[in-house]
Amino acid sequence: MNIALNEMMETIRMVQMQNLDIRTVTMGISLRDCADSNFEKMNKRVYEKITSYAQDLKETAEQVAKEYGIPIINKRISITPIAEILGNATREEAVQLAKTLDEAAKKLGVDFIGGYSALVHKGISKGDQTLLDALPEALSVTERVCSSISVGSTRAGINMDAVRQMGIIMKDAAERTKDDNGMACAKLVVFCNPVEDNPFMAGAFHGAGEGEVVINVGVSGPGVVLNALKQYPNADLGEVADVIKKTAFKITRAGELVGREVAKRLNVPFGIMDLSLAPTNALNDSVAEILEEIGLERVGTHGTIAALALMNDAVKKGGAMASSYVGGLSGAFIPVSEDNGMIRGIQDNALTLSKLEAMTCVCSVGLDMIALTGNVTAETLSGIIADEAAIGMINKKTTAVRIIPVPGKQEGEMVEFGGLLGRAPVMGVNPFSSAKMIHRGGRIPAPLQSLIN
Repeated sequence: MNIALNEMMETIRMVQMQNLDIRTVTMGISLRDCADSNFEKMNKRVYEKITSYAQDLKETAEQVAKEYGIPIINKRISITPIAEILGNATREEAVQLAKTLDEAAKKLGVDFIGGYSALVHKGISKGDQTLLDALPEALSVTERVCSSISVGSTRAGINMDAVRQMGIIMKDAAERTKDDNGMACAKLVVFCNPVEDNPFMAGAFHGAGEGEVVINVGVSGPGVVLNALKQYPNADLGEVADVIKKTAFKITRAGELVGREVAKRLNVPFGIMDLSLAPTNALNDSVAEILEEIGLERVGTHGTIAALALMNDAVKKGGAMASSYVGGLSGAFIPVSEDNGMIRGIQDNALTLSKLEAMTCVCSVGLDMIALTGNVTAETLSGIIADEAAIGMINKKTTAVRIIPVPGKQEGEMVEFGGLLGRAPVMGVNPFSSAKMIHRGGRIPAPLQSLIN
């Protein structure tokens, strides 16, 4: 009884004082049976299926959060990559479908709907190209629709024709939302080795290996980990890893309990727990501050990658012991605009774009929510995407790029995105061109380690 009471009080402290929350409960829905050569029929089926399956998602999640006393910050939906059901649809019809998804999300009261996506890491089909053509407009005329594009994988290599297009698409999308600091790009992720059960936006989609409908949960708790480490200021690094591991166990167990209860009440299968530490702009809810508590004067200095590797591994070890089904991205996010410590590191000239890129070798994903100067070229954006995809391809891990070329902004300026997306200092890029490489096109072959059979 005492143990149960102690655990209960500890959870209350984690919620009230250390920013513990369930970052997202995401319902994955298959839209494969909505495909139809008649666009109007398909459009209607998509809307009806999403609004039917997810009609009780928000209310149920809020009720469970209230009963258990653990906040669920976001309620989201992920769907089958839309390019897979577009068929012979036109670009204009693809934009209309994005508007339909937005209307469904608004009716249901969910924060985002992810899956306006295409998987083009080996080639681009007719439906894929239609979606790519529609993407800048679709993201600029919708509020809650998120998109992810897969341009590479360890098994296929990197589709440089797709990488070139994504640079152009990012520039176009940013320009279309220039009055909102290029916000369309905040809803667009370019992946290498994407996972099919990711509950986090903007990269979530309901992949080919998934069932008809599922509940996936993303839990977060940088503030809890930071508070735990503050209790051991003189511990050696092995002990630091152990503290993080035990804390991740507690965070994940709370998340799994809440996620399974939501799934049970919705009569939907429970999918996976994503163990990622996702920061916010709240005080002390920062991945960067965890790294600084480990012993860095400022994130970005020498030793940053080692500290991040230690933390990421410990989170996975602890979380995996607390959940039957671990999936998604699982590790640590380093989104600049959503992490006060990362922002401070850039402002103090300790953290650079090159260092952020190097950090992605050992963290969950990649370059995330980074604001760039508005005059950056499409080819440079493509070069950044290619570099990040290469890191993922060679290391057999997921990497991603969510960067925002902010029209009219110069290096050093601060831009506001609002809400969970936070604010970000505008970063500069290398002034030398990679245009010739980008315009060569073709495919970077898969590495030898892809031949594992």
